[in-house]
Amino acid sequence: KELSLCTLMKFVELEAEHPLIKEEWKGGFTFPRELLKVVVDGLIPLNEDASLLISRFQEYMEYDDIRYFVMKAVTESIGQVMQKTKERPLPLYQQNIFSLISPINMPNKERDMVKFMVKQGNREEWKVSKLQAHKQAFEKMWLSFLKHKLPIGLYKKVLVILHDSILPYMNEPTLMIDFLTVAYGMGGAISLLALNGLFILIHQHNLEYPDFYKKLYSLLDPSIYHVKYRARFFHLADLFLSSSHLPAYLVAAFIKRLSRLALTAPPEALLMVVPFICNLFRRHPACKVLVHRPDGPEDLSEDPYIMEEEEPSESRALESSLWELQSLQNHYHPDVAQAAAILNQSLSEIEDDISGLLELSAYELFDREVKKTTTDVPLEFEPVRGLFGKKNDIFAEHFTLE
Repeated sequence: KELSLCTLMKFVELEAEHPLIKEEWKGGFTFPRELLKVVVDGLIPLNEDASLLISRFQEYMEYDDIRYFVMKAVTESIGQVMQKTKERPLPLYQQNIFSLISPINMPNKERDMVKFMVKQGNREEWKVSKLQAHKQAFEKMWLSFLKHKLPIGLYKKVLVILHDSILPYMNEPTLMIDFLTVAYGMGGAISLLALNGLFILIHQHNLEYPDFYKKLYSLLDPSIYHVKYRARFFHLADLFLSSSHLPAYLVAAFIKRLSRLALTAPPEALLMVVPFICNLFRRHPACKVLVHRPDGPEDLSEDPYIMEEEEPSESRALESSLWELQSLQNHYHPDVAQAAAILNQSLSEIEDDISGLLELSAYELFDREVKKTTTDVPLEFEPVRGLFGKKNDIFAEHFTLE
């Protein structure tokens, strides 16, 4: 298959140099699109994984003209194949397409487009040499791919690369709003991954998303301390909660929910979330009442906070106290206990940098403990004299310890 692929691509190159059809006008450009379309269709079969063959084809995608016509061919193929399925996913076919289009390395500027397989003379007038045309083809290809229902595993793969490999190269990134809002509403890890793309649209493209914080609040469940996307989620949550204009009840609800979930979190997550909560207190001093409330609940069942409430404003978080973090001061891991004890002191105004803690793993934590050097502790003791160790022991006159 690889040899056949390389031979066909050689035919593409030769046919471009020696067209099989007559040029319509003098100086016109001919590209063997039909032959390349056949090659692309062979790379994305419906019932077979072609990832190895696609990886061999990636070297040809470095050519600007090949990349442009491949994007056109993929868009055409998706339209022909997916409309027949009546919204039923085709896992192998869609995976093959993703393997083909996800590594596409788009040029940033028009002057970067210098590598063409087809050597044409007057390239200035050729549409393929225009960055705008490439962006339009790229955008149309991804939109046609994402408008059809995807398998769950593919959803995650798309969302992981969306913010840095797809959105920056689209003419209209706001066209991805529908896809991202649907993904954000799916829950679980998919919602966490959709946050990245939504963040770009909210901050850079003025997307208004009603009930955004309510949805963000609902994402806080026990799994957030365990998923592999934890670092990405807390990095974005830190950005979303950085505004000083957020109401105190909303921030208090986030603090209280994070603290309650921390009771079952692993130590490496706790070492990150305690400074995270402390930073929220620094930004929103009105929430410090959670720490300094003297009359906390004697019985934990009397805690006014309603964990099951989906609406942050109805959770009564501001009426509660942070007994959860106080209980972490007795944690079995000394580093966690020490981190939680900071709430007993007055917090400094400078925020803690949590970037180094976001990726902390259990292995690193264990490795750090193993490498700790123990220091000799000086002890005061009285040397033993005699049998019972007393100074004026009568036995010391008759017995000695060997």
